[in-house]
Amino acid sequence: MASSVQRLHVPAEEAPHQATLMQWPASRKVHTDPVFLLMLQETIADIANAISEFEPVYMLADASLHGSARKLLSATVELWDIPTEDLWCRDSGPLFARTATGRPVISHIAFNGWGNRQLHVKDGQIARRVGERLGVPLVDSGLIGEAGGVEHDGHGLLLAHESCWVHDNRNPCLSRDDIEQRLLAAYGADRMIWSAGVKDQDITDYHIDSLARLTGPGRVLINLPDHPDPRDAFHKAALATHSALGSAGLSIDVIPEPNRRRVKSDDFVASYVNFFVCNGAVIAPEFGDPETDAVAHDALSRHYPGRGIIMLNTDALGEIGGGIHCATQQVPAA
Repeated sequence: MASSVQRLHVPAEEAPHQATLMQWPASRKVHTDPVFLLMLQETIADIANAISEFEPVYMLADASLHGSARKLLSATVELWDIPTEDLWCRDSGPLFARTATGRPVISHIAFNGWGNRQLHVKDGQIARRVGERLGVPLVDSGLIGEAGGVEHDGHGLLLAHESCWVHDNRNPCLSRDDIEQRLLAAYGADRMIWSAGVKDQDITDYHIDSLARLTGPGRVLINLPDHPDPRDAFHKAALATHSALGSAGLSIDVIPEPNRRRVKSDDFVASYVNFFVCNGAVIAPEFGDPETDAVAHDALSRHYPGRGIIMLNTDALGEIGGGIHCATQQVPAA
């Protein structure tokens, strides 16, 4: 693995893609209920099939699972023999960048199972294995963490919560300034907005991509409750992030959280901004609240004019703390 000594650039998610990478959830040690594991596999297949209408999808899975996976996947989804444990390709998958000469590389942020909270023997090797298959070298960022923990616009700006980066379970010997400089180098950015986040109350330590997404230069879409609970650590942190974005001069568009969702549990992640932008479309969640589902659809149409807005029931992902963006990773076009 090469050392990061060159300036890299990670294109914006809405830039043209060669393909989308996804991971097949497989481990019974991670997902112990076989019925729920099948629900997750069906949800991942639904997302992959939707994306495959617009661009190629490479589904990573152990070869022994290709037969059962193929029964759920569209014929246009290509199965790759790269073993997986879980489905979170945004975090354990490769972050693609380009050098100053346009050469593709993987700007590598080492994945350690969100601070060794989850099994990642196979998932920790995915970036390297994808790089080997595509003939793309890894450039070490010097960081441990997850791409879901930093939001970027492809035009020089990064957003992140301190809680998932400045943490002893990821980067124990690095200060926030050290981490910032390494993230800026890894993405080819020149400016970073931090907010405190929430530490040690969910497996990710509050990834930014379930709260706020940069949809263009100086523009952010954020998901907030209509009536924040002052006792809720995540609500307080979300409002602090909203304030930080406003103070930084960003144009902010707010989508309300759903009020009448299908899943009622308190720890369910009901984030409209955990969407994925692919060639020609935005693949986004709906939660069964007709009013807020429509608000989210309209907001996405404004932020991504000319793209189809495809909304899916991805409740199974929300039950384990994530969404569509967490389950996908783009391969930028050459």
